[in-house]
Amino acid sequence: MKCPYCKDDDSRVLDTSHDRRGGTRRRRLCLNCDQRFSTYERAILDTPLIIKQDGTREEFNRHKLIRGIQISCDKRPVSAADIERLVGDVESDLQSMGEIEVSSRVVGDMVIAGLKEMDLVAYIRYAIVYLGLEDLNAIRGEIDALLDS
Repeated sequence: MKCPYCKDDDSRVLDTSHDRRGGTRRRRLCLNCDQRFSTYERAILDTPLIIKQDGTREEFNRHKLIRGIQISCDKRPVSAADIERLVGDVESDLQSMGEIEVSSRVVGDMVIAGLKEMDLVAYIRYAIVYLGLEDLNAIRGEIDALLDS
């Protein structure tokens, strides 16, 4: 593994841990400059094509999903790690479905459920776009439903 500091190829693994999605995090020590750094390994699995509302199909785009969630979480106490975890959960759930194609609604439902657990304001922001809440009464109805539960 190439050191990000000195670009040397000699490093030693100090610690290895695994996450629940099958990824491996390795803490490394460069044998040339003695700097420590982490690497993350994740298996590349096929993710189904996403069928958009207009019937077009596109590949699952992790960065696009992160960006949409970041917008809804803007100025909220939601960490980048929480957003990354949510997107990772959505991606692994899609991969475990074993389908070739999945409706964008399935992805949206997974995201909205995750945001509802994470931050209710971010959930409302995402829901306004995702659920098509077009007026204040619809938004108020969604907020009232949250408050009642």
